[in-house]
Amino acid sequence: MTEIYLVEDHPLVTEGIKAIFEKEKDMACTHSFDHGKDLLAKLPFHQPDVIVMDINLPDVNGINLCKVVKEKYPRVFIIALSINNEKGIIKKMIENGASGYILKDAAKYEIVEAVKTVIQRKTYFSISASNTLKKPDERKIPALTRREKEILLKIADGLTNQQIADLLFVDVTTVSSHRKNMLSKYDVQNTAQLIKLAITEKLI
Repeated sequence: MTEIYLVEDHPLVTEGIKAIFEKEKDMACTHSFDHGKDLLAKLPFHQPDVIVMDINLPDVNGINLCKVVKEKYPRVFIIALSINNEKGIIKKMIENGASGYILKDAAKYEIVEAVKTVIQRKTYFSISASNTLKKPDERKIPALTRREKEILLKIADGLTNQQIADLLFVDVTTVSSHRKNMLSKYDVQNTAQLIKLAITEKLI
């Protein structure tokens, strides 16, 4: 029996994925977590065979979380789950130890195939992620999402996380998470470097 942990903060997605695994006789999703810290708290006591991990979590960047988990528990296989279909992000997850990458628009059978594939120590990409990796590198710098651009412009204006959260009617942890994700996404050390890169590359 292949034991699976799911790290996903959207209840509908969580329930949908759990329902897929429930139909598989040789797979069991034994725990689900909506925050990375909850996963990290559980792993010292028990590790599953596979972790299906959203890369956009409320408290941590899934790309960094993947690296932390693989460094501490190298025998655990990680499958990234995301709406992000950018080549740079997919490659970064694989570099950080993920064995698979699935887009949230993937067919149901793809997530099952992904689990079956990674436990054989092979790499699995959903069809859309695989097609993205086959495309030539037109641009090395990944684009900002609409929300990332919105937040970065306000950061550039000197607003604090709380001020941005109030303006956008979101929780301050959401703004903080986006800020951390952008630092990792563009491989920069601080906000000043992020803004400089965004201006230089005409992202904002």
